[in-house]
Amino acid sequence: MEYEGADPGTVRPGGRTARVRAAVLRAAGDAMAEGGFAHLDLADIARRAEVGKTTVYRRWGSVTGLVADLLTDMAEQSLPRTETGSLLDDLKANARLVQRTLTDPRQGALFKAVIAAATCDARTAQALHRFYETQVEEWAPCVQQAVARGELPEDTDPHEVIRAVSAPLYYRFLTADDHLDEATADRSAQAAVAAARAGVYTRRA
Repeated sequence: MEYEGADPGTVRPGGRTARVRAAVLRAAGDAMAEGGFAHLDLADIARRAEVGKTTVYRRWGSVTGLVADLLTDMAEQSLPRTETGSLLDDLKANARLVQRTLTDPRQGALFKAVIAAATCDARTAQALHRFYETQVEEWAPCVQQAVARGELPEDTDPHEVIRAVSAPLYYRFLTADDHLDEATADRSAQAAVAAARAGVYTRRA
């Protein structure tokens, strides 16, 4: 369905158009992973996707429009949250998902390119913000359920807890040369749970 005033690349059609979108977004992701944001070119992406240049220009309009749609697609394709009945196990699953994504050769390079682009392009920054908040919203119910079970203070902010899990992993991904492994992911989850139980993420705090 197409909405009036929709930005290029934000329509969600089916059939052949959906296949074209998938091919173009895959090509855009490959190109960003290989050469970063600065070397993106719509004509090159059209060639990689084996579609007409006019199709790409008409649908996405610009490189930033294409990157915004790529981030939307990545959010849509993200795995759903894990619910184990234990806050720590739930947040370990969240942390390990982030860790696997960031250490994947293609996805890791793609995220670095997107984050770099977001520092100098407002539209990409907005799309990255939406992507991250989509992930936070997906996993926040794990914290809400922990509050309902009495594991955390009643006024705990679920969104802040989820952000606390992934923030150290992104920081280490961008600043440290050492390996981002599962043990690191588990420690991030354990630290977030300990802080949440101590009331650090209550709204009054």
